[in-house]
Amino acid sequence: MCYKIFICCILLFFISCNPQSSDDIPQNPKLDQSKDAPNILTNITPYTEDGYVNAFIEIPAGTIDKWELNKSSGKLEWESVNGTPRKVNYLGYPGNYGMIPSTLLSKDSGGDGDPLDILVLGPATQRESIVKCKIIGVLYLSDQGERDDKLIAISQDSPMKDIHDMNQLEANYNGVLDIVEIWFKNYKGPGFIKPKGYGSKTEALEILNDAIEQFKAQ
Repeated sequence: MCYKIFICCILLFFISCNPQSSDDIPQNPKLDQSKDAPNILTNITPYTEDGYVNAFIEIPAGTIDKWELNKSSGKLEWESVNGTPRKVNYLGYPGNYGMIPSTLLSKDSGGDGDPLDILVLGPATQRESIVKCKIIGVLYLSDQGERDDKLIAISQDSPMKDIHDMNQLEANYNGVLDIVEIWFKNYKGPGFIKPKGYGSKTEALEILNDAIEQFKAQ
């Protein structure tokens, strides 16, 4: 166990020591964020026509600036605390982090009232990108008593693109799941986030489909 934690720490160290500037990150399709642009949350479908999932990237892999979709305007905004733009006081995100449009993890279901979060494993992509990806599982989390599940997905340009479920990921890329869980457990500081284990691809898709229905019902 100690050896596994040591390896995870080394990998996280190298991730944090090799930050990418926005100029270095490959570009994916980006949405128009102008005043008259359509609402990202309501105008993008969660599924693609060929059965993949649309992930809207708020925070590229390896970065710490905390951007989030404004649920009222449907526009991406840099979060602020007391007027200061928020940065995560930890290592950079271990994957491309964002949300799935037209979804809701409602307060009634024990959630945080936000769109469903997703972590896309693969090369860093630019903020505001729409990434076509496949769901392989879910990390169950509790954030100060609220459900804060993170769907785990893989982008089409990822070196892991041939992975289809969590068992394959663990068998072929040992340590990745440990890195992700350790990161989410600690990035807000001690005691805020409580990991509750991983779930299968089937469980993840059930959560996604339920979140789609919750969004429609609001």
